[in-house]
Amino acid sequence: MKLIRVENYKEMSSKAAQLVEQQILDNPHSVLGLATGSTPLGLYEQLIQGVSERGISYRHVQTINLDEYQGLSGDHPNSYRHFMNEKLLGHIDVSLENTHIPSGKSLPVEAECQRYEALIDKIGPPHLQMLGMGTNGHIGFNEPGTLETSLTHCVKLEASTRSSNARFFSDRDSVPTHAITMGIQSILKSEQILVLASGKKKAQAVKRFLEGHTSKDFPASFLWKHNHVTLIVDSDAYSLAAAEEE
Repeated sequence: MKLIRVENYKEMSSKAAQLVEQQILDNPHSVLGLATGSTPLGLYEQLIQGVSERGISYRHVQTINLDEYQGLSGDHPNSYRHFMNEKLLGHIDVSLENTHIPSGKSLPVEAECQRYEALIDKIGPPHLQMLGMGTNGHIGFNEPGTLETSLTHCVKLEASTRSSNARFFSDRDSVPTHAITMGIQSILKSEQILVLASGKKKAQAVKRFLEGHTSKDFPASFLWKHNHVTLIVDSDAYSLAAAEEE
């Protein structure tokens, strides 16, 4: 585990962008694992700037997203496909045919999960997988109780996760109750994993994560099973862990 401490969200996003761009410079045919939510937004802004300001190209890159809401089509304004197109993919020189997100409308959902896992193995696994960390330790939509051996699957979302995501919807009741997500084992297939954590609301999760004890009650803890994980954490998110050091 490599820990990188930064001062604030802006610095976290900038440092993460440097690592992503270095991956692409090292291998222009990289497969990138992408995440949604508010945490990577600053990173994605930096990556967009990197195309025009630093000459970074995504022409040969493929992307694999972690998850998608079940029941939402890709053109739904709250779908993760729409989010990714709006926040990153539509602003860089990547072919949308090379960007992969689970289908929230395909049925039966079990077949879509199997298709997506096979796709991960066919074009990947990711050379670099980006993750946020939920306040309850979820990664992707792998909620507490998820088994380490899990592959891409459909999951019922915890109330805390739905509440956290309600700000993107008209009201909490509009937040889907289920999602398709890469499983723990799917994520651990990645060559490298980059975890981002920012803000005081993530401080308890970061503290527990850094204790290094694996448990299905805290899915992020399974990342300790991987040999190449980098955690970038700002001062607020690290505050409780820092207090333990004093």
